[in-house]
Amino acid sequence: MTHKEGASFIDEARIFVKAGDGGDGCSSRFRTIINRIGSPDGGPGGDGADIVFSADQNIHTLLDFQFRQHFKASCGTNGSSNHKKGHRGEDLIIRVPPGTLIRDANTGLILRDLAKVGDSVIIAKGGHGGRGNSRGRESTPGSKGDELTLLLELKLIADVGIIGYPNAGKSTLISKISGARPKIASYPFTTKSPNLGVIKLDDDLRVLVADIPGLIEGAHRGRGLGHKLLRHVERTKVLIHLVDIAATDARSPCSDYLKLNEELKLYSKELAEKLQIIALNKIDSPEAKAHIKEFKKRFPRKKYYEISAITGKGVDKLMKAVCKKLKSVKDEKI
Repeated sequence: MTHKEGASFIDEARIFVKAGDGGDGCSSRFRTIINRIGSPDGGPGGDGADIVFSADQNIHTLLDFQFRQHFKASCGTNGSSNHKKGHRGEDLIIRVPPGTLIRDANTGLILRDLAKVGDSVIIAKGGHGGRGNSRGRESTPGSKGDELTLLLELKLIADVGIIGYPNAGKSTLISKISGARPKIASYPFTTKSPNLGVIKLDDDLRVLVADIPGLIEGAHRGRGLGHKLLRHVERTKVLIHLVDIAATDARSPCSDYLKLNEELKLYSKELAEKLQIIALNKIDSPEAKAHIKEFKKRFPRKKYYEISAITGKGVDKLMKAVCKKLKSVKDEKI
């Protein structure tokens, strides 16, 4: 599976859901020639259908919810004479990508985090069917089903996240190591949404990689696409921190490295503590040599990998390190 820049990647949606109402209980009497008053024989109404959310591995964005925002489950049918109970409504199953957070739009409360494939939850309960008069009691109408306005937020579940400042070469790297074909150009903010690619690191390890669009200073406060992008990094196991060592946009590679780590820390302590692999990109540039020397001087204890995403130099060595880190995470069950 790959995600292409041309496809619409939607990671937020606001929808309204309404569970089915319960059917009304029946008020009926069975009359005969002998018993003209009749015996109560009204059956109960059927329960309304629930609204169920389920995490489906075949769905990758919230795009469908841009075209449909209202969901209503079927109601229970009314009871009838001869003690017949109404039919229960058929549950409405709404399929979403794994990693979807469901919030109450009015309170902001997280109702459920559907983190894994197969996770499901009843978000809105159907109304109960009304009581029939068959037991000598008055019949009652069915109760109303729950109705809610929900906010859906998708956090990508990727094994590896590629982070870095705009124009660091993230899209080029993911295109080199996977089948993804993101838009690539020599100006910042080419990528507006995450690109996904699957790579085979060895015979028994296939991993999902997400190229997270360029983060900038102030991202933790929502600057640029801050919060929208940082949340996609939260579920990753390993981060590749890509540094433009050629200083293409007259930036300081050392400063970029420090500032981006500070953004991760300010957004979330857990995010700042994730396993990171540093990759110094664009070593094919004439300016790279001096900046590599400076980076090594500033961070003598940091292990880093020198790569050229565009030529592929050093990329295999980088991915072997990623493979080793991923296996260590799996072994430790972090």
